[in-house]
Amino acid sequence: MMELKIQLIPTGEIILPPGKNGEFYCQSCTKAVGSDGIRVMMESALTARDRVGMQDFVLLENHTSEVAFIENLRKRFKENLIYTYIGSVLVSMNPYKDLEIYTKQHMDRYRGVNFYEVSPHIYAVADNAYRSMRTERRDQCILISGESGAGKTEASKKVLQYYAITCPASEHVQTVKDRLLQSNPVLEAFGNAKTLRNDNSSRFGKYMDIQFDFKGAPVGGHIINYLLEKSRVVHQSHGERNFHIFYQLIEGGEDDLLRRLGLEKNAQQYQYLVKGNCPKVSSINDRNDWKIVRKALSVIGFTDDEVEELLNIIASVLHLGNVQYGGEDSGSAYITTETQIKYLARLLGVDGTVLKEALTHKKIIAKGEELMSPLNQEQAASARDALSKAIYGRTFTWLVNKINGSLAFKDDSFNSKNASVIGLLDIYGFEVFQNNSFEQFCINYCNEKLQQLFIELTLKSEQEEYEAEGITWEPVQYFNNKIICDLVEEKFKGIISILDEECLRPGDASDITFLEKLENTVGGHAHFLTHKLADGKTRKIMGREEFRLIHYAGEVNYNVNGFLDKNNDLLFRNLKSIYLSICLAKLMEILMSKEPSYVRCIKPNDAKQAGRFDEVLIRHQVKYLGLMENLRVRRAGFAYRRRYETFLQRYKSLCPDTWPNWDGRLVDGVSTLVKHLGYKPEEYKLGRTKIFIRFPKTLFATEDALEVRKHSLATKLQSSWKGYSQKTKYRKMRQSAIKIQAWWRGILACREAKRRREAANTIRRFIKGFIYRHQPRCPENEYFLDYVRYSFLMKLHRSLPKTVLDKSWPTPPPALVVASEQLRKLCMQNMVWKYCKNINLEWKHQLEQKMVASEIFKDKKDNYPQSVPKLFVGSRLNGEDINPKVQQTLGNEKMKYAVPVTKYDRKGYKARNRQLLLMANSAIIVEEAKLKQRIDYSSLKGISVSSLSDGMFVLHVACEDNKQKGDVVLQSEHVIEALTKVAICAEKMNSININQGSIKFNVAQGKEGIIDFTSGSELLIAKAKNGHLSVTAPRLNSR
Repeated sequence: MMELKIQLIPTGEIILPPGKNGEFYCQSCTKAVGSDGIRVMMESALTARDRVGMQDFVLLENHTSEVAFIENLRKRFKENLIYTYIGSVLVSMNPYKDLEIYTKQHMDRYRGVNFYEVSPHIYAVADNAYRSMRTERRDQCILISGESGAGKTEASKKVLQYYAITCPASEHVQTVKDRLLQSNPVLEAFGNAKTLRNDNSSRFGKYMDIQFDFKGAPVGGHIINYLLEKSRVVHQSHGERNFHIFYQLIEGGEDDLLRRLGLEKNAQQYQYLVKGNCPKVSSINDRNDWKIVRKALSVIGFTDDEVEELLNIIASVLHLGNVQYGGEDSGSAYITTETQIKYLARLLGVDGTVLKEALTHKKIIAKGEELMSPLNQEQAASARDALSKAIYGRTFTWLVNKINGSLAFKDDSFNSKNASVIGLLDIYGFEVFQNNSFEQFCINYCNEKLQQLFIELTLKSEQEEYEAEGITWEPVQYFNNKIICDLVEEKFKGIISILDEECLRPGDASDITFLEKLENTVGGHAHFLTHKLADGKTRKIMGREEFRLIHYAGEVNYNVNGFLDKNNDLLFRNLKSIYLSICLAKLMEILMSKEPSYVRCIKPNDAKQAGRFDEVLIRHQVKYLGLMENLRVRRAGFAYRRRYETFLQRYKSLCPDTWPNWDGRLVDGVSTLVKHLGYKPEEYKLGRTKIFIRFPKTLFATEDALEVRKHSLATKLQSSWKGYSQKTKYRKMRQSAIKIQAWWRGILACREAKRRREAANTIRRFIKGFIYRHQPRCPENEYFLDYVRYSFLMKLHRSLPKTVLDKSWPTPPPALVVASEQLRKLCMQNMVWKYCKNINLEWKHQLEQKMVASEIFKDKKDNYPQSVPKLFVGSRLNGEDINPKVQQTLGNEKMKYAVPVTKYDRKGYKARNRQLLLMANSAIIVEEAKLKQRIDYSSLKGISVSSLSDGMFVLHVACEDNKQKGDVVLQSEHVIEALTKVAICAEKMNSININQGSIKFNVAQGKEGIIDFTSGSELLIAKAKNGHLSVTAPRLNSR
């Protein structure tokens, strides 16, 4: 018996090495294969499915689970197996590293091999499409999709490389191959850019037809471009760049070339290149890429004059971006950068005067007459940007047409009817950003159409295979996204039609009027929503300038800002054709005419790190690529199908009747085999040339049985003995288990009975206690009363007041009223104690002053409530506010408080500005540099103040001392604070009199003055006719 040796190569494919004579024989094989070894089919990898996952998602047992889908991706990604199938669809993960699985050896391994005989690979898809084209004589197409950074461009490169190396070649064919390969760097330079997600992101959709002659050699090609992101020419988000060609030209261009173009070797000098603030990228070598592009242009067939004209236009876009405007008094714009106009006129070959006028004026046709209307600065800048985008867009179209002319096969003897085509579609995947604009709307509409086509063609392919094999086709329920496509593209009522109509209608059309028209026209559509039409919950997450489309892949909010500008280029206001719909219709027509193959690209993380698997990001892509829907459609019928000869060759050793050889018809052999294996009728169907197995578990069981069979001879005795011993052990364990179960069930039953008795007693006691609840405590109600007390205390525990100001308290039961009041007092005392404990000295001093003020003025002085929330300050005067001479006179005497006051003369009541200084033993009234009066606290008899909101107060001074001239009449804006400070310093808290009506005071010895207080609308202080001082003050609070 020959030993079975297995080799695992980097793709995950399993190979059986050849024997001594260059051939390999297996016990279960009757036919030898070539000297490169046997390629064991996909089924061989099922034995390692727990470690490396399934090579085909169709074989997932739980095929509806997204978790299982992503876990299978994770297993394969961990093992560097970046390719996985969903039936014939290839799912590709970007590894962000070189796996060395794209060598010539790998290409030879996949060349001419059945799709499922080797592990999943982009080469398998390419080769399968090529062989189908050759054998079926039907055009093929490979649709590559995925979001930016997922590897779409690299996948299309690998397909082109595969055809360039493996297809038959001649001198002319080699030229075409070279041009096909060299078209990539040129298109990448002019159509790719650095974005936040990808340093080489394709900013246009590309469809390339590769033409093959009857020998299978590539003889020509044709490229169609879609949805070029022209807005990137004039604006880039932070961290992004403009198209590569601008940086390559500036960084790699020769000095003479740049001098002719009027450019400098500094990208920071150009407005169109600095908006993203990212002129250089570590992963991009612009200088080296420039050399590659120049060489590629030469290979494709561009002449030196054509290259010069192309670069002239690219340079003119940069100069256009540097055109600056000024504004005249009339509001008209004029150009301030004449140098740029000179360069533009020379590079574009136009008259500079005409160009200046075009950039600052617009043409208006009124009643058959043409009028030139000046533009303001904003309009002129928009016109400049529109011209830049149009120039670049037309240049890109010209470039693609030039490449197509180079790739076209010009041999008259070539019969196009005998030619076949393989198309490559590399287009944006479904895009959902935080802010989605017109570009994402177009991209997602295109993906909506592609998804519609994808599902239709997948179902069609499945149905055709079933009909060819004579298997009854069971209709598959799936989400038909035609309703969404119609919402976007329907004539007169679709979003695109409404957008075009709004762009063309006269009057003040704007993005907001477009949104309003959408609400009026399609507002009732089930897949359309706006902020105005949404419910309250949805409005919180939708902007007023957004509308939402519910796509096949999920909900997307689009911001309408810029929709009209981007849809309606200022240079072409009279065009009414809906270019996007026409392009997509043409693309759908092309794809429908071909046999499709699909490559779905996924990027594992945003950081571009090898080996990092971001599950959230991948789940997002699985959803928006529609992979679960594809898997569900593919699994709607039979998960696995193989030709009879392949199935019988692999599994015939599992049945004595088919082992070692089957001499009858293949279908009879397979029927005998599956009956022996115990397949149920609902698990499989036999077609004309294939067996169809419905469930993966059936295949897994068969594969596992094969693994067991391989070692049957060595394990037969072991299995017999183990069977006997295990049966004996099982009987003993079963008897023991029965005894333990009976004993344990008895215990559980006793516990349950006891629990029920206790529950019944508890309920009985509770009901009886409720009945006797109003009677004195007795055995009948003690349980209920205890429960009521417990409930109250637990409720109290959960709802205790949190602050001293919180006066809430649960209502106690009658039996706990006294205890509740005690607990309430204790709780309040505890909160007060905690509050006081946490008070610092400064705050304590503030509260003490506020307490004094409250005792003196609360409910007595009208403006007291307004002073409560205001903190008392240490002094109302700074050191620099007090005259230095006064400070020198006071010497070391400590000043406790100072406030500006107004003093009223005793005779005539003339108001004079003074300062009131409170010292340790006296109050001092200061006039500028003089100490006008010192009042010892011991001679201060009292203080009078009115009950109104005025700031008047009188310091009553004993006149026994000849130094004192009489009582002092003062006014302060901070009367509450000032009198509180005086009361504390002089310890006269009980000597402040709050009077209503009038205050009498001593003018001098034996003379008396009176201040009359009345309520009024505003504060007025004046000497009355009766000689009194009249004070009118507004009433702030009613008492």
